[in-house]
Amino acid sequence: MGEWSKKGLQKDLRSVFALYPEALTLIGAEGSGIGSIKDLTGKRVNIGVPGSGQYEVALQVLTAIGIDSGGQIDAHFYVVGHPNMNVREATMGKSKKVRICEVAGPGIDTMLRDKPYYVRTVIPMQFYPAAVNKGDVLTFGVDATLVTSASVPDDVVYKLTKEIFENLDQFKRLVAAQWQLTKKGMLEGLTAPIHPGAMKYYKEAGLM
Repeated sequence: MGEWSKKGLQKDLRSVFALYPEALTLIGAEGSGIGSIKDLTGKRVNIGVPGSGQYEVALQVLTAIGIDSGGQIDAHFYVVGHPNMNVREATMGKSKKVRICEVAGPGIDTMLRDKPYYVRTVIPMQFYPAAVNKGDVLTFGVDATLVTSASVPDDVVYKLTKEIFENLDQFKRLVAAQWQLTKKGMLEGLTAPIHPGAMKYYKEAGLM
């Protein structure tokens, strides 16, 4: 998508497994009048660095709801797994309170139907007790995915996959955002073909 579309298809890309959802996180300043994505009209929104994945996702969202981007900020977009320390620090600021805003609506629904690599997700507000809002926030995101090249030997990918899946509890503790990983979920939402080495393990383990 976006800048990557100019490079064409990456035919040698292979999926190993999915990780945590990287949620589009809309953080709005309290008092700005921003409570959800539909309130961004006429506001100043930071959508990220041109060419970055975050920028492209934010640009697609604003286009989907009919808003042009630009200006300084009343809110900003952040594509990230949760919990996240940067988001936590933003909610704990002493000078200005913030809320994490819902990203939903008819325009977003249409975009998600047209772009199947996006998935619905929620941001658990238990991770951000200092935010103005308290209930879990509906948004969407992409699953962070471990990928490799088709040229990587099958036995290397097989051993890696087996090691992680058979020690999943330890693996989950390495990154806070991996708290919700399940073996079944790690095989969903993959957008590139599964590497044969990973597939060998999944079949042996009865996961596929």
